[in-house]
Amino acid sequence: MNGFVKICLTLTLLSAAAAVAGDNPLMESTKADKDVPLTTNPGLSFWSSTPPVYAETDTYGKPLPRYRTEVRSRWTKDNLYFLFICPYEKLHLKPDPHPKAETFQLWDWDVAEVFIGSDFENIRHYKEFEVSPRGEWIDLDIDLSKPHHEEGWKWNSGFQVATRIDHPAHIWYAAMRIPFSALDKRAPADGITFRVNLFRSQGPDHKLIVWQPTISDTFHVPERFGTLKLSTRSK
Repeated sequence: MNGFVKICLTLTLLSAAAAVAGDNPLMESTKADKDVPLTTNPGLSFWSSTPPVYAETDTYGKPLPRYRTEVRSRWTKDNLYFLFICPYEKLHLKPDPHPKAETFQLWDWDVAEVFIGSDFENIRHYKEFEVSPRGEWIDLDIDLSKPHHEEGWKWNSGFQVATRIDHPAHIWYAAMRIPFSALDKRAPADGITFRVNLFRSQGPDHKLIVWQPTISDTFHVPERFGTLKLSTRSK
């Protein structure tokens, strides 16, 4: 491939990603009056009263409508919540799951992921949260300035997960509850923002599904994150 073709291809991919992402990609998390038991039922008002966003492209911005993943978020004075609704064709699951303990390299299997950072000065430092369809989990304190940033898995946020697989419908659900104390020194309040991106790995062919395209083969491109805003209004 000559240089001119490479430039044209890059510009096309960037344009496609920008069209998907929009000029100011924003996810809104609406406040709940109190913490609730983790639920994967999207019909409950806790989840239905907050607006969704969708992870529906590959990492280069190519649409993946078959895997369009709905994600919703709520917050309280202590915790940040996420719900993923994940359509699938065939699950790719780790043998012998152990959901009571952290699972290193969970990203090699089907997972839903939240990357979130509160440091707008050093955007290469952020937190990563993963959950599998069967409730396995891992959390990581990522610092891309380190040669082996995956070592951040030794960090423990205290986050909790709940999952459910609807086999007849080919959909799995994952809920996360993340303590704000693991994310930021600021007390949560209306209008506070975080840098965020949302991802899935799906199927034996390890298909990558994203909210904001990274224009890379990896999820770890903080320059491409969108914004999560805490809000007190309902949709």
